[in-house]
Parts: sequence; structure tokens; C-alpha cells
Amino acid sequence: MKRQLPRLNAPIKRPISYAQKLFLLATVPLLLAVAAIAFLVAHQSRAMAEREISDLEAQLISAKQDELRNYVQLARASVSDTYNPAPPDDETAKRIVTQRLAAMTYGTEGYFFVYDYDGTNLVAPRQTDLITRNWAGLSDSAGTPVVGRLIELARQGGGYHEYLWPKPSTGEEAQMVSYVVGLQDWQWVIGTGVFLDDVLNSVATTRAQVEYRVHRTFLYIGAIALAAVLLVFMSGVSITIRERRLADAKLKELTQRIFDTQEEERGRVARELHDGISQMLVGVRYALDLARRRLKTGDDRAPESLDKGVDMLGGAISEVRRISRDLRPGILDDLGLGPALQALTEEFQKRTGISTELETVVFRNRLDEEAKIALFRIAQEALTNIERHADATEVKVHLSGHRTGASMHIMDNGRGIADLRGHGLGLRNMAERMEQLDGTFTISHRNPGTCIDATVPLKHMLPPASANRTDPPKKAAP
Repeated sequence: MKRQLPRLNAPIKRPISYAQKLFLLATVPLLLAVAAIAFLVAHQSRAMAEREISDLEAQLISAKQDELRNYVQLARASVSDTYNPAPPDDETAKRIVTQRLAAMTYGTEGYFFVYDYDGTNLVAPRQTDLITRNWAGLSDSAGTPVVGRLIELARQGGGYHEYLWPKPSTGEEAQMVSYVVGLQDWQWVIGTGVFLDDVLNSVATTRAQVEYRVHRTFLYIGAIALAAVLLVFMSGVSITIRERRLADAKLKELTQRIFDTQEEERGRVARELHDGISQMLVGVRYALDLARRRLKTGDDRAPESLDKGVDMLGGAISEVRRISRDLRPGILDDLGLGPALQALTEEFQKRTGISTELETVVFRNRLDEEAKIALFRIAQEALTNIERHADATEVKVHLSGHRTGASMHIMDNGRGIADLRGHGLGLRNMAERMEQLDGTFTISHRNPGTCIDATVPLKHMLPPASANRTDPPKKAAP
């Protein structure tokens, strides 16, 4: 009787072991949770970034509009000595004004244009083919009315208009915003415009940076998930509890990293705003050029132009200092939280006219870096909310140290908490800062007004020896 040999190539079915089941039970929910977190982080990051990009674009366009208004006001002022006394049919005066405006160019693309109310172009120094031709029904390639709308705005006194227009340097169409005013006696439109290429490029660059940060966050989350899966595989059942604690620690670390990134981003934005402030100085240059021409011609109004240029320059310098100080005050790093809050409240009172009082108890510079930044940002956000929404006339800020840590109280006599519920993003940011430090944050209603309390725990207070080693003796503020 022959014995049948077993088939060597037959598949061998092995049951899933208990360890494998436990591994799958532990890793599948983890992977699903990581995927959900990655999706939510990406979604929230993109949504927040889009809001920030929209705000940035609106601010840049607003700055361009302010710049255009200044240009047109300066042009209007430069021809007022000829225009104001001239009758409507004074052709000599009109010729002088058109010659003067045609000579006023700036940058590589900037110039002033003039149309009469019938649509005939009178001045276009960088696009001379437009002069003496009627453009009343002109529209851009997207169908947006151009000259007709400019005339309508001028008849109403002035305004802004966005449309596509060929660049004088290249002839290619680009987005442009113009500001016009009307010389009603002569029925003229005077205006100028700037192309928004730099604004659109800044927005595109910012959006690319956001996508890069989201991609990098995905990589971080993927690395964390891979490490967690390996730990579960190697450690078995005992790793389950430890994994939960590790996940909490990683989440706090990620949150702190986001806050650190925000601080770095504020510093970068401060530098970019500082570099971009040169746009404001164009108006100063024009005022000084005007003063120089008046000096050469013996015009008595030259000192007036110089004074205006100096005032505008001082305003630009003050704006740079204010923006840089708001984003990252150097006094916070050099002298501590107390002097930083003192400078913040003094500037707030000077800017808003709201009576602001700061009370602080000197307990050395013993707060660690995270606590100082968190309390300063909370004070900054609270004062911003008070300025925008509270209608307050008095604000009190109290900072003190105690046995369980350090506390800051901000009180105002405004409309109260009910009027701040629609502005939850700033309040949520303040609460999250305190949560990151394991502190407490409360906001309550007073009669009248609102009270904000922020407390950091004792673990964020440096021991006296450490404070003395790290801080100079003179820097003894909280």
C-alpha cells in the first residue's frame, strides 16, 4: 500500500495570534486617530491661513489706496495755484496744468492721467498714444468699464476703481487700482494708479509658505505615528497606557511648537513691514522734490512743503517703531514683563485716550520665557479688544506674584462680556496660552465692564538663584 506524500506547495493557514490581534487593536484606532488629526490640522491651518492671507491682502491694498490718495492730493495741491483763480475757459491755465501734471512721474510705471468729462484724454506721459483721443466707452479685457467709471467717480468728488490696464513698461495687462478726483470748474478727471503685482506676489508667496508648513506638519504627524506604531509593536499590552500619556505630551509639544512658530512669524512680518515702509516714503520724497523746485523758483511756500515732508517722515518712522514694538517688544526680553506692560499701557493710553493704570508688585524677573510671553500677549489682546469693542473710558492692569504663581488682572468699565461674544478668536487664543502653561484663565462680567484673570502656576517661576544668575541686578521688574 502506497503512502501519499503531503503537498509541499499547499498553503498553510495559521490563525492570527493573540499578540497580533492586540497589535491590530492598538494600532488601527491610533492610525485612524492620526489620520483624523492630520486632516483637521490641515483643514484648520488652511482655513486660518486663508483668513490671515485675506487680511494681509486687504491691508496691502488699503496701504496702496492711502498711497494713491496722498499722490493725488499732492498733485491737486501742486496745480491749485493755477487752477483756483482761473475761469473755466482759461486755455492758458489749462495748458500750464497739463504740462505740470505730465512732468510729474514716479517710479517705473507711475504717472498722473487727466480726462475731461467727455472722455478725451488730456495727459498720459507714459502712454502718449492715448492723448487727445476719446475713450468714453473703454472697458478692459474682462469687461470692466474704465474711463466711464473714472468720470462717474470724479463727478461724485473722487474714489477708487480697480481694473486691468496695460503696463507702460511691458504692454502686458495687469491688475491696477486708481484714485481720481474731479476739477469741477474745468470738468476734468485727475488721477493716478498703481499696479498690484507686488500685492498679488506677496499673497502667492504667503500661500506657498502655508502649503509648505502644512506639508511639513503632515511629515511631523507621520513621524510621530510611525514611532507610536513601533512602540506598540515592541512593547505589547503594557505600552497602551504609556502611549496615551505620550500622545498627550506630543500634543502639548506640537501646540508649543505652533506658538513658537507664531512668535517667529511675527518677527518675520515685523521685518517685512519695516522693509515695505519705503512705500510710505515715496510721498515724503515727492514733498521734498516739490520743496526743492519751489526753492529754485523762489516760491514762498517751500518751507511749507519741507514741514509737510518732515511730518510725513516722522509719521513713517513712528509707524515702523510701533509695528515692530507690537510684534516683538525688545523691552520684554531686556527688562522683563513689568516694564513691557508699562510701555504697552502707556502707548495704549496715548493712542486711544483711555485712562490706563498699571499696578505691579516687584518680585524680580523670575518668570520663565514662556510665561512672560503668554502674559504679555494676553494683555496685548485684551487691550485690543477693549479698544475695539468695549467703549471703555478706564482700564486697570494689576500684576503680582504669590505663593501659587503669578497673576494678572485686567479690568475695564466698558459694555461688558455680552458685547465680546462675537469676537471669540482673541479670547480663545488667550485661553489656549494659559492652558498650554497649565494655568487658569477666566473672564467675568463686572458692573460696569469686564474682568480678565490669567494665572500661571508656580512651576513657571524661576528659583531666586536662577533669576540672579540669568538677570542683571538692575533688571528687577516682574
